[in-house]
Amino acid sequence: MVGRHRVRSWRVALSIGLAASLGVAACSSDSKTAVPATSGAATTAAGASTTAATTTGASTGASTGGTTGASTGGSTAPAGGSSDQALVIARDMDVNSLDPQRAYCDTCQIFMTAVYETLIGLDAKDNTTLIPRLATKWTSNTDQTEFTFDLDPRAKFADGTPVTSADVKFSWERLQGLKGASSYLVSLIKTIDATDPEVVKVTLSAADSAFFAQVNASYLGIVNSKAAMAQGATADPTTDKAEPWFLANSAGSGPFTLEGYTSGSELRLKRNDAYWGTKANFPEVIMKQTQGAVEQRQQLEEGSVDIAMQISNDVATGMSDKDVVVKKVPSFNYVYLALSPGAKGGEALTPDVRKAIREALDYPHLLDVTVGGAGRSQPSPIPNGFAGTTGLPGPVQNLDDAKQLLAASGAKDLTFDATFPTFNVYGVDFSTAMQEVQTELKAVGVTLNLNPVEVSVWADKINKDGIPVTMLYFAPDHTDSSQYVQYFGLVPDSQWTTWTKQPNVQSESDLLTKAFATQDPAARDGIYKQLAQAMIDDQVIIPIVNPDLFLASRANITGMHYSACCNLDLALLGKS
Repeated sequence: MVGRHRVRSWRVALSIGLAASLGVAACSSDSKTAVPATSGAATTAAGASTTAATTTGASTGASTGGTTGASTGGSTAPAGGSSDQALVIARDMDVNSLDPQRAYCDTCQIFMTAVYETLIGLDAKDNTTLIPRLATKWTSNTDQTEFTFDLDPRAKFADGTPVTSADVKFSWERLQGLKGASSYLVSLIKTIDATDPEVVKVTLSAADSAFFAQVNASYLGIVNSKAAMAQGATADPTTDKAEPWFLANSAGSGPFTLEGYTSGSELRLKRNDAYWGTKANFPEVIMKQTQGAVEQRQQLEEGSVDIAMQISNDVATGMSDKDVVVKKVPSFNYVYLALSPGAKGGEALTPDVRKAIREALDYPHLLDVTVGGAGRSQPSPIPNGFAGTTGLPGPVQNLDDAKQLLAASGAKDLTFDATFPTFNVYGVDFSTAMQEVQTELKAVGVTLNLNPVEVSVWADKINKDGIPVTMLYFAPDHTDSSQYVQYFGLVPDSQWTTWTKQPNVQSESDLLTKAFATQDPAARDGIYKQLAQAMIDDQVIIPIVNPDLFLASRANITGMHYSACCNLDLALLGKS
């Protein structure tokens, strides 16, 4: 079935649209859970156990179905004490929209988690356990095609309106209908029964044992349907008119509301003092557009911001003192090289040539060059720590084999266009990384013509003729490995099937269907390991580095963490 593999377009490429043209004008009066810092790698499997559905194991997200879990109501209680001052965050923002059914970016995950609550949350203590949020209980049938959620009767939107099943139905059907970047998360929904205001019954068109994990994704947050419809919100992209309103207003049930947004400047959130759960510690959160890690460090050390979100390894050196705390944690984010044999100029990228490119790279050296060794190499497009990655053979340089493969291919004077976006993400400067890749490939006779461009230029090029060799990054949307197959695998409608212009691999599609229909955690892990190896063998996506993250804040900020689904949950932060 094609629909089950429908997946997002790339989040940052999408940010060049409406937000750029409407962001300033639409402003109001005023833009991936603790991973233990002691672990050497991201081995806390991200894929989720649950407190409200009976069975699932780590590394899956599957559930067979349900007993009631303890519900604390709304967001988990914040750490530390409250403050009468705003929390100020330095961040290079990538906002593409603030419409809850269109937003899709790293910053959007933070915004959505703070303003629009999901039915299921993720426990910040272990990055694996699904916990109650708007729902107190969730169950499924044995076939994983029918899912039932009992809503918390106490839950209310910021305007006091009760959260009902009709709001869930509207939110998810609108997400599905608008066909936005995150619509793949609900592509299998067939019907939603909202007959009982406190019970949501979802029927899927095919089995999906990852559905509870997908429901945890911040992009499945619930919107006040009456408020949204009053502003022209519909499930039809040809008639929906609500996006400009959402750039200046919010209609969620979360611990914060939108106060104002100025594109290229700041995003302001205001505490929802009528919040139905435990109230947030800060009266206001201000995210300041701050592009460079050096500038973020300066602002943090001088005390003009409380948190700096994109500190790189070199900039982090020497930062910690009595006023500033920096903690290095493993992440599930990564930067990768992509090879597109179907792109214009990429015809010589045969399987042997692609394998030669993979074997020509010096992965430990790339790790040192990009992040100063603060991270790990990654074998597969499924990141370290997710289901299916344990025991995979790591990437290893083999220059002799690379040269033999190129010689056997008969190809000579191999030269490829290597257009890439001018990014610096997770401490990785793309220009530095691509220059090193260029140098290492030159040693085996492959020439890359580097062409760093703005993301809008890059997006236009890859969507038209394609790009033979490029670099990109990825962060998780939720805790199940299926998302990586849906995005990177050679399955129908995946993003990289589209961009590489490669034919579908039926065995990968069949394995993904099997994974969705399988509930046993160990069995699912085995299936995803087969898929991980299949994507390695595709030689289309070559992970370069899985970097550590640096959680940098003033020493009096409590509750700092990294979330596999939501980046940073503002409601968990406090001040000592």
